[in-house]
Amino acid sequence: MSYATFLERRTQLGGDHGFDPQELPGFLYGFQHDLVQWALRKGRSAVFADCGLGKTPMELVWADLVHHHAGRPVLVATPLAVAYQTADEAAKFGIEAAISRGGRPAGPITITNYDRLHLFNPVDYAGVVCDESSAIKAFDGARRALVTDFMRKTPYRLLATATAAPNDYIELGTSSEALGELGYMDMLGKFFVNEQRNASTGRGYLGQRNAWRFKGHAEQPFWRWVASWARAMRRPSDYGHSDDGFVLPELVQREHVVKASRPPENALFDVPAASLQEEREEARRTLAERCEAAAELLADAEHGIAWCQLNDEGDLLTKLIDGAVQVKGSDPVDAKEEALAAFSRGDIRVLVTKPSIAGWGLNWQHCHRMTFFPSHSYEQWYQAVRRCWRYGQQHPVTVDIVTTEGGARVLANLQRKAAQADAMFDALVAHMRDATAVRRTIDYPHPVEVPAWAS
Repeated sequence: MSYATFLERRTQLGGDHGFDPQELPGFLYGFQHDLVQWALRKGRSAVFADCGLGKTPMELVWADLVHHHAGRPVLVATPLAVAYQTADEAAKFGIEAAISRGGRPAGPITITNYDRLHLFNPVDYAGVVCDESSAIKAFDGARRALVTDFMRKTPYRLLATATAAPNDYIELGTSSEALGELGYMDMLGKFFVNEQRNASTGRGYLGQRNAWRFKGHAEQPFWRWVASWARAMRRPSDYGHSDDGFVLPELVQREHVVKASRPPENALFDVPAASLQEEREEARRTLAERCEAAAELLADAEHGIAWCQLNDEGDLLTKLIDGAVQVKGSDPVDAKEEALAAFSRGDIRVLVTKPSIAGWGLNWQHCHRMTFFPSHSYEQWYQAVRRCWRYGQQHPVTVDIVTTEGGARVLANLQRKAAQADAMFDALVAHMRDATAVRRTIDYPHPVEVPAWAS
């Protein structure tokens, strides 16, 4: 064994657990064909493709070919209301798939949503697709553990999302763990240093994002490792294909600053919020003013979305906006799905909801107007905007950001996180654009013998 081969075997780069497909359908674009072919060969992989690049047909083709190869059904798990959208896509492309609500396979490809995953038995399926897989980390601990455990018990696994780690590459550990690669804590120990020495707290880093940094030698090996089990793409040219037909329309962002009608309690005049607690207090104190501004902005929209953060905001927006329908967390799952599907069909003029409820996976290209009350979550912002601002949208998309004087801090934080997300995706794409970037050959002037005990 050469020393280069020895080192390659010690890199812990993801191996191949899949198969070489005989033939892929002709309706796939060239970049989709390449991604599906790679994912089938890997067997357990992640596809981080931006909104509108066709993750759904790629998922369905992958699932169909896994079914034919293994002779058993494949389960596709989606966010709320996306199951109907996925079934429609399957019918469009002539792929046999059906929605199941009761926990039993409904055909070669069974579609359900994450809220019903506990009803299904992983041993019934040869493979599982997690659509919008970045939603996994947003689940509570029990739900996240359920999804991860379900995937561990299936031979073939595919994660698909546009936001793999929206502003913190450490979150890639969630995907790695679900695919059976390095565990979350193993990944941190291998590539990162915790300057506050609190690794024993597990996921406690979420409150201390600046505590973790790359080890001095580890940044390049980290991206090589991620590139061994994932592919990332913002546009077809990232994978060496033409961008023809994949051009985003204009995104118009308008900021509207409202003032509180009364100062904080025990204060003579209004002072912009400077802390998280003050931001929350200011948000509640300006609730009526912000909702009235949002309602006015959507008054002339043929279709629109009023994104909110608080239940009280949603309730008031629904009262103020003509033709508005609210989807809230306390609604039954079936009621949520039906309302979201109705908006997708164009039966509802304005949808009022939270990004945490409807910000995943849905394709609302019929809508190009929305209002948004910003929070510190970049992923919520990104996913909310990309429901409409995506490849295939025929109109400029207008996002009216309704905030307060104290909200400047929130917007600045979102801009910082956006820059982080761009840098992370640039690194992913740079290492995945050329397959040779994943593997590196080391030439030595003399042969090196590796001891038998180390091979």
